[in-house]
Amino acid sequence: MKNLLLTTALALTLTAPAFASGSHDGGHEGDMPAMPIGMPGDAASVDRTIDVTMSETEDGEMLFAPREMTIATGETIRFNITNKGALEHEFVLDTLEGNAKHKEIMAKMDMEHDDPNSVRLDAGASGEVVWTFANAGTFEFACLIPGHYESGMQGPIIVGDQMAQADVEYTAGTIKKIDAKAGKVTIIHGPLVSLDMPAMTMVFRAEEATIASMSEGQEIEFVADRINGKLTVTQVK
Repeated sequence: MKNLLLTTALALTLTAPAFASGSHDGGHEGDMPAMPIGMPGDAASVDRTIDVTMSETEDGEMLFAPREMTIATGETIRFNITNKGALEHEFVLDTLEGNAKHKEIMAKMDMEHDDPNSVRLDAGASGEVVWTFANAGTFEFACLIPGHYESGMQGPIIVGDQMAQADVEYTAGTIKKIDAKAGKVTIIHGPLVSLDMPAMTMVFRAEEATIASMSEGQEIEFVADRINGKLTVTQVK
């Protein structure tokens, strides 16, 4: 009897820490291990913001704007994502191989995810992904809803040392006027080299989150591009 009690007490002692730790096979809720493309970023340590839109054309093409991105190794990026289309779309960050495998699974059963490297949006909705790109390489952003990837919803993310600074030309400007309701901002700016435009005062489109961070008289550095035929502020620092 004495030996039985001793054995029971020893078993309880060995198993107690496992219960006390609260650990489980899936990890703590919200945890996500580091991926080849990086890891979830700290919203308080964002280096810059990239506005991303998702849409469809009348001929059935599905698009992201911008169509490709260059990012410096170690940068933490806030992606402000808006679905301007009539269909549901998603934005997923991963390796090309990871997206390919994920797409095969999605083809068998369409699933909605709740992961830090992705966001799924109904038509007209907005969301964000904050991500730290810890490793150099060529990665991908994509929509993996069945048929969307094949219709054009994918683009490369090239990550490397000083890559973003070398490939992206920022223009200095001063915000003259903001029309938040119309989604427009008037900027007195220097030459837009990438668009072959001289210094002047122009009206640009911008996403709601970008405009919310602006104020009249503010001096900024920004990147602009033509999105759906409209001059649009895509990045601000």
